Amino acid sequence: MSTETRRLIEQRLREAGLKVTPQRYAVLDYLWRHRTHPTADEIEAAVNCRFPCASRATVYNTLHALREAGLVQEIYVRGGVTRYDIRLEPHHHFICRRCGRIEDVAADRVRVETKGMELNDHEIEGLEVVVHGLCAECRQEEEDGVR
Repeated sequence: MSTETRRLIEQRLREAGLKVTPQRYAVLDYLWRHRTHPTADEIEAAVNCRFPCASRATVYNTLHALREAGLVQEIYVRGGVTRYDIRLEPHHHFICRRCGRIEDVAADRVRVETKGMELNDHEIEGLEVVVHGLCAECRQEEEDGVR
């Protein structure tokens, strides 16, 4: 990892009012390098390679603190699995029903208008769209009859 990336991660933690701990740094570093929308278990396994003493509770508490501080977002997928994303600018997600791959979709590719929308007197603060389907690779495999 470059010194610049290291400084950026440390700066983001400090700006969010969080102490820079090895575990917080390791979680953010992993998410920065692996933009695959990993689960908490995947993050835990990777962090434990570097910090064998990091418990499951430590990783989950770290992810919770990072989410609360606005440094990561949670993506809820079918089956009750939560995945984590370090990309914070507005965007949506595509999930392949066959291989489970999650891809970022630019916000301007999916238009949903919420201005003036009433929803049982609720105040709308944000919107996340999750598009389900077949990724190009799985679609091609299905067309070719590959299982």
